[in-house]
Amino acid sequence: MFKDPDFGKKLRNQRSLLLLSIPFVVYVLIFNFAPLFGWIMAFQRYKPRDGFIHSQFIGLDNFKFLFRNDEFIGCVKNTLAMGVINLVLGTICPIIFAILLSEFRFNIGKKFVQTISYLPHFLSMIILTGIVFDVLSMENGILNKVLVGIGVVDKPIQWLADPKYFWWIVGFANRWKETGWDSIIYLAAITSINPDLYEAASIDGAGRMSRIWHITLPGLKPTILILLIMNVGNVLNVGFELQYLLGNDLVKSVSETIDIYVLNYGISKGNYSLGVAAGIFKSLVSIILVFIANTSAKAMGEESLY
Repeated sequence: MFKDPDFGKKLRNQRSLLLLSIPFVVYVLIFNFAPLFGWIMAFQRYKPRDGFIHSQFIGLDNFKFLFRNDEFIGCVKNTLAMGVINLVLGTICPIIFAILLSEFRFNIGKKFVQTISYLPHFLSMIILTGIVFDVLSMENGILNKVLVGIGVVDKPIQWLADPKYFWWIVGFANRWKETGWDSIIYLAAITSINPDLYEAASIDGAGRMSRIWHITLPGLKPTILILLIMNVGNVLNVGFELQYLLGNDLVKSVSETIDIYVLNYGISKGNYSLGVAAGIFKSLVSIILVFIANTSAKAMGEESLY
């Protein structure tokens, strides 16, 4: 790159953009890379009063404790299960929603639906949890009323007290909140598809479903693959707010995630080293998953990140 005789000229032509990028580079260095120095705590019996220098080094003992701890293994299982559900629903639902919106011909109605679908993204998890409680309530919950009213069940279901429902409740709650927002990038990709393709297909007698299947979905394929690879790396990043707020003793075995484990046994009990070790585990797994997904896509000749 630096041997390019035009490199200096290109650099001067882009100096305005380079200057504008400086604050963002500094932000990333300070808040994303500088904290990585704290990873040293995972290999220490860290005490705040002793600091990094005087805290005792214990090697991989924190990691050995985590992988021998049944509760942590259970949290990994829960996190992975909810992460996979979020990955599947988070890929399928926005695509379907974006396609439906793109096929909506009434512009005023389309804009109204778009606006309404984006709004849940800006709700806090506290509000979302309150909505979930109201919808799933045994006494006045609309879901139980509908199911009992149409005869699907004989009596109201205790949704938040039965472990078999918990993962799916979290998954669908997240999708209600984020589907509209996540569909934005797919809507942008659809608008970039050449409209002449649709016109030619219509002339040849293709129906709406045929145009979607043979034109829209292939046009979305590169975007879908890139986002899928990126989202695979976030399988373990399911958060803790929704699970923490919806969880109770009856569903504790399926509601606790790695982040809740870190909160309960790392931060609350002052065992910062254990919390950092769990965080490192999550980061390494995410990197490995992204590498595997990207390598697989490249091997199949599909779009990849690098």
